[in-house]
Amino acid sequence: MLTKMRRRFIASAMAAMGAVTLVLLVAINLWNYNITTNRLDDTINSLITTGKNPYSGSSSFTLPDIFSDNSPESKYMTRYFAVVYDSDGDAVRVFSDYIATVSAQEALYYASDALSSGHTQGYYGDYRYCLKSGSSGAAVIFLNASPERQSMKTLFNVSLIVAAASLLAGFALVAAFSKKAIAPYVRNMQLQKEFITDAGHELKTPLTSISTSADVLKMENGDNEWVDNIQKQTVRMSKLVKNLVMLSRLDEGMPLPDKSDFSLSDAAWEAAEPFEMRAKAQGKSYSQNIAPDLNMTGDMAAVQQLISILLDNAFKYSDDGGEIRLSVCAQHKNKVIEVYNTCPPDSLGDIDRFFDRFYRADKSRAYDGGTGIGLAIARAIVQALGGSINAETSDGKSIVFRAVI
Repeated sequence: MLTKMRRRFIASAMAAMGAVTLVLLVAINLWNYNITTNRLDDTINSLITTGKNPYSGSSSFTLPDIFSDNSPESKYMTRYFAVVYDSDGDAVRVFSDYIATVSAQEALYYASDALSSGHTQGYYGDYRYCLKSGSSGAAVIFLNASPERQSMKTLFNVSLIVAAASLLAGFALVAAFSKKAIAPYVRNMQLQKEFITDAGHELKTPLTSISTSADVLKMENGDNEWVDNIQKQTVRMSKLVKNLVMLSRLDEGMPLPDKSDFSLSDAAWEAAEPFEMRAKAQGKSYSQNIAPDLNMTGDMAAVQQLISILLDNAFKYSDDGGEIRLSVCAQHKNKVIEVYNTCPPDSLGDIDRFFDRFYRADKSRAYDGGTGIGLAIARAIVQALGGSINAETSDGKSIVFRAVI
């Protein structure tokens, strides 16, 4: 149990750390992308605003030298070209004075692709482009963005490596300190289980004495409602103590005592047999569909107790004249036990809490003779058998408990 608890703690801590790391990774790279893109767009806008309008119809238009006031090296650091179209959409001029790697034919091809995309700006390969339109035509300006795009890729790779390294370091730290972190909780759980076990043993003797005394009183004085109530509550208390001790042992991860090969079909028939008479006595519809020749390895008594718990729960909480169905079958390599029952509308409560100890959806039935931990024991049995159990409803008027083992 300690190992499982540590794994859950580590998984939770790493999930939180991973989420924070992912948010930071995305935020940093989005911020860098936006900053870089805005800088490139500003450069393109500078090209447009410092020169003549490229679609004004002027045949003497040339792209401006925006680096005349800067370092002599500036013009060799940035490369750009443009294609000008007339109002009919025909290319009338290609400007490639500041680009050496793109021919006029390639520039026309790039511009045509950019226009067909339907976007006024964006990335085309390693170029950032912008479309400017006017009444006399349009121009597509391309700015070489390969250094900036390489910088973005480098930042992304570096941030990815840093994030991975941070997660690995975080995992090492969390794993190293996880035992100490959960120590108080483990201690509390251990004390609780010890209390339950010790209390169970201490209560057995007085409960046996009370039960024996009640039997003697009944023999000497005959039937008496007060004695009958004492006997009934003594049986209920004995059952609760027994179930709490069993649940405590199962929670500690103790294996089921009797593991052997047995017929699940026969065990299911034997466990379900008493409920046929109970259905007749309560006026409820009960049916069962148990597949023949089902065999499994495990604790037969525990499986029978599981079936009894699920059926007992179905009979207790089904509506008057309701329907209960038991199904036991094979599904691939697993065995499936399903118990269905109808119930009063809107009486289900929180289905996710059905397997919690002492949880009751219908508070008015808190004293119906049950102990409130039957389904918790059912879940513990299924988990001890290496399976899973869940409850679900499709209409709010019925519920199905499904155990896969």
